[in-house]
Amino acid sequence: MNWIDLRSDTVTQPTPAMREAMARAEVGDDVYGEDPTVNALQRRLAVKLGFEDALLLPSGTQANLCALMSHCQRGDEYLVGMQAHTYQYEGGGAAVLGSIQPQPIVHAEDGTLPLEAIEGAIKPLDPHFARTRLLCLENTWHGRALPVEYLRDAHILCKRHGLAMHLDGARLFNAAVALDLPARDITQYFDSVSVCFSKGLGAPVGSVLCGSKALIEQARRWRKVCGGGMRQAGILAAACLHALDHHIERLAQDHARAARLAEGLRGVATIEHVSQHTNMVFIEVAPAHLGAFKAHMDAAAVKLSIGYVPNIRMVVHLDIDDAGIDRAIAALRAFAP
Repeated sequence: MNWIDLRSDTVTQPTPAMREAMARAEVGDDVYGEDPTVNALQRRLAVKLGFEDALLLPSGTQANLCALMSHCQRGDEYLVGMQAHTYQYEGGGAAVLGSIQPQPIVHAEDGTLPLEAIEGAIKPLDPHFARTRLLCLENTWHGRALPVEYLRDAHILCKRHGLAMHLDGARLFNAAVALDLPARDITQYFDSVSVCFSKGLGAPVGSVLCGSKALIEQARRWRKVCGGGMRQAGILAAACLHALDHHIERLAQDHARAARLAEGLRGVATIEHVSQHTNMVFIEVAPAHLGAFKAHMDAAAVKLSIGYVPNIRMVVHLDIDDAGIDRAIAALRAFAP
């Protein structure tokens, strides 16, 4: 069947032009630092986001992990949102592999961590406590672009307390497009930023961590320890460079289609609590109807992440066109338990 896949923006296929760029890529051994395409990607993103250096890693999870282990030592602590990806969906890597304690903080509705909650979670310098070293934010969070004014205020707070800041910027460019700002206006407040190219930007593999030269040198060692050293990785870097050239501005199309999807579902009796943020649409279906709902959507060839909770996220991406949105709306509206 010709499926409409709304599970995530990680399911995209490389475009023909991206595949061609990958096939033409000049390569070398990146573990030796000799892959020219990887080096070009790292230089370009570091400059674009306002950092000294950058490092290509296989995944966003590994990029965040290497960042956390470069900022923190054993027995240190990082402050993080209770529903943040680094805390909830990355296998507890910071604690398991880095002996870094996470201190979760409840998100506000707009995705921010309340400044008073951050300040209240910072531990005193006392041997009874883990040493608070880092604040980790996520942008976008559940599709929400964090306000730049909030990032500025969080930066001021962290500097006052001697904390570094890391941004899980898996969908950084979605946030920049939504706010109509250069991405650098967001990243200027952070000591390190990870950017995922295999989500909305459409590359098959790869995340890039940006930071100071000293931090990236530490991260390079941790990448090797974690098994992330790749050899002729320029084939993957070429896809990321193509995405920087061709797939950032088009994110606005995903946001517009997500808004149209949400609008098409408002007022439908079986669909509750419709909301939309950037390229994501959130709905609720009564728990008793989830089994029937999944069967109905599968029959309509629309893939959704449907589990055992009523909250369902739908993600629009470059492989979803206007016709796909129309099909999804029609299938969702037709559900009758």
